[in-house]
Amino acid sequence: MASPVTDSDEPLTPAGRLFLQPEMDQIIHCVIGFKNPLDTESIKAGLRDSILLKHPRFSSLMVRDRHGVEYWRKTSIDFDRHIITIESPITTASVDDETAVNEYLADLSTGPGLSTDKPLWEIQLLKAHKCVVLRIHHCLGDGISLMSMLLACCRKVDDDNALPTIGSASNRTKSKEGKLERRCLGRFWGFLKMVWFSFVYVVEFILRCLCVCDRQTAISGGAGVELWPRKLVTARFWLRDMKVVKKAIPNATINDVLFGVISSGLSRYLDHQATNVLLPIQYQKSGTDPLQYLKRAKVMIDRKKQSAEAHFSYRIGYFVMTRLGAKLASLLNYRIVCNTSFTISNIVGPQEEIAFRGNPITYLRATSSGLPHALTMHMVSYAGRADMQILVAKDIIPDPEFLAKCFEEALLQMKEAAEAVVKA
Repeated sequence: MASPVTDSDEPLTPAGRLFLQPEMDQIIHCVIGFKNPLDTESIKAGLRDSILLKHPRFSSLMVRDRHGVEYWRKTSIDFDRHIITIESPITTASVDDETAVNEYLADLSTGPGLSTDKPLWEIQLLKAHKCVVLRIHHCLGDGISLMSMLLACCRKVDDDNALPTIGSASNRTKSKEGKLERRCLGRFWGFLKMVWFSFVYVVEFILRCLCVCDRQTAISGGAGVELWPRKLVTARFWLRDMKVVKKAIPNATINDVLFGVISSGLSRYLDHQATNVLLPIQYQKSGTDPLQYLKRAKVMIDRKKQSAEAHFSYRIGYFVMTRLGAKLASLLNYRIVCNTSFTISNIVGPQEEIAFRGNPITYLRATSSGLPHALTMHMVSYAGRADMQILVAKDIIPDPEFLAKCFEEALLQMKEAAEAVVKA
């Protein structure tokens, strides 16, 4: 329903408007496990004193004017409508807590959205499973900003007054040695590569928007798949294993390792499911040197980094959103998603164990809803571990447990190969 705009109302950002369109409507589901039983009143007290309620987006209604343009309007918070306590187990089946919570999140991903007559977030306390589920609309922020807000509400387990710390990418120092001519030649060659890779990837981006799509495989989704029933499983990794693999290739990063693991794991899975497939990752038959997946992933990611594709794609999206409208922009993004095979994200979490109101947190996991992919993967690191939530359309990928095992075994094989390289 349209609402007259007041002077105190603030317009949404272009990205926020995009995530509110029916084609791209997304809710982030973050689950936080605790060591001790949940104390409802303690959690409410902690939230009242937290930065959460001080953030204007978490205390604002989303309203639309008569032209359909979205605005934020300041309102009061009714805790009883935002914090939902569920005392009993969420399933009657004889399954462990992780399976029960994953099944619950899978159902939420295709269930009703968040009511627009209150700020677009809610917290569910699953007391029988000692965990909290945060449902936050994507228009409120992305994974990095929401992780920062969460950490601002927590403290280190071994120091009640200390804020958590997040790992940062290592600084790579570039050598200043060598002749001036060689440095100038290197810069010129780098510029030429930037121009070439930018051209290639921008053209590829435009073609993705128009007609080019990945070949159909055993994991392909498509228009309407966001409404299909879902299944959610967890793949677990140790960051120390990823760091061992990273050291086997000069200047490799954790993201390079992650994409290598995804490439290797999907190759294993597709070997089991089908043949002759083509994906935007390096698909190879099993038996390939495990580190080849990392090397190829690093080459691809480095080329992306050297290009200006991100800048151009942002500018194209911004132009479409501001000049042609949110509806067309959402249809364009929806088409791109339909033309690709999967989504993956990686959020860096705290390095050490943290607690909320004195209750230690045992795990942090996240997933989202609203995409027509049959496969979405979201990894969050926490205290030396990394959990990847694998959300699938179960009518297309009926065995995500096997897929998770493929990813886990891929990392272990890459670790063995990396250790052999270091020893050689």
